[in-house]
Amino acid sequence: MPSPNPRRAAADLLLRIEHEAIFADQFIDRELSGGLLQGADRGLFTELVYGVLRRRGTLDHIIGQFSTQPPDKLEPAVRVLLRIGLYQLFFLDRVPVSAAVNETVNLAAAMIPRAKGFINAVLRSADRGRDSIGYPDREKYPAGFLAAVYSHPGWLVEQWLAQLGPVESEALAAAMGEQPPLTARVNTLIISRDALRARLADAGIVATPCRYSPFALKLQAPGGVELLPGFREGHFTIQDESSQLAALLLDPQPGERVLDLCAAPGGKATLMAQLMENRGSVTACDLTDSKLCRVAESAARLGISIISTLRGDATTPPAGFSEGFHRVLVDAPCSGLGVIRRNPEGKWRKGPQDLQRLAVTQKKILRAAADCVAPGGLLLYATCSTSESENESIVDEFLARSPGFVLENGREFFPHLADFFTERGMFRSWPHRHDGMDGFCAARLRKKGC
Repeated sequence: MPSPNPRRAAADLLLRIEHEAIFADQFIDRELSGGLLQGADRGLFTELVYGVLRRRGTLDHIIGQFSTQPPDKLEPAVRVLLRIGLYQLFFLDRVPVSAAVNETVNLAAAMIPRAKGFINAVLRSADRGRDSIGYPDREKYPAGFLAAVYSHPGWLVEQWLAQLGPVESEALAAAMGEQPPLTARVNTLIISRDALRARLADAGIVATPCRYSPFALKLQAPGGVELLPGFREGHFTIQDESSQLAALLLDPQPGERVLDLCAAPGGKATLMAQLMENRGSVTACDLTDSKLCRVAESAARLGISIISTLRGDATTPPAGFSEGFHRVLVDAPCSGLGVIRRNPEGKWRKGPQDLQRLAVTQKKILRAAADCVAPGGLLLYATCSTSESENESIVDEFLARSPGFVLENGREFFPHLADFFTERGMFRSWPHRHDGMDGFCAARLRKKGC
């Protein structure tokens, strides 16, 4: 049941996330829309949920230093309450120590009375002993150090170390633990970026142009996005700059036929239609009607008429699609390791085995998409994952089996984005390198002409 107490509401949701494969953002919105939390309590509730999810690894490391039992042996409710209390003690300067401890103990008395004394003892010991907390040696055990200090799964940190080395991996680990930026994409079919900035400024909202996408604005906006000036009129949508750049890499032209095989929620499909000046056709496919409804609703709000939706499995597109499109986008279902700041619960649910399972589907979709590309056309394979096994490895295997395609070096076509491309020409964005944008990867694959 909804609670007017922000700490209780946070504990209830965090317990649900422990037991169910749900995403925090949907249930945070549901809690806030219920109206029981008011004023500063709304912000505290959101901060506690996302903060605990982002810092869970560090919080559990601290619990292990002061608890007589390791975190994984504690009852879920006890573990969640300790995380909430410790998060306030160590990461929320505006919450006094006495309030962090006393409010958590009061919550324990209501939720799990027999653990009240234990929770009180651990929190007070952690506060007194904060200067004595030990971490793995940075030089001898870099993965353990980064995992504990920056709160990421050890297997993921090991991947980053193999890809980037210790210095950059630490910068990435730090960035992946921070709150992500709120980035808008201006709908230039209706309004210019400068005009939207002016309208937002009139409402007291700071909107800063992003460096790379000509449509992107970073917003400093309290409250719900739907209430911002211009949103309902279709003047903008929310889309990270890296996601915008992925659509720009495909470079669809007015009048072309474009296919988006994994389209929901529609950010890239609507941007492609925008780049096409709402002329031509964009066919947006996905597995379920509910996903496609989101695409259609977004297109309607933005005033876009060239998007049609089609339900279907991307691994087996209709026979009529064969060589029927000038450009095809595969924004493949992936681990989401590049966006763990936005869905921090996801990083604690995944393991290397999930990447192997996803790779099977990614390969099938890419092979199916290739059949839909007209001779001389372009196929863009993209994921919001940092893992090479979901990106370079998938592309390499595809090229080995598909001599009719070549990997284009994106640096040759987009010299102003040269910093994003690997030596081979694949696009990679990293939060610690590229103005805080999400981790993304993309490859431009050209089908040879007749």
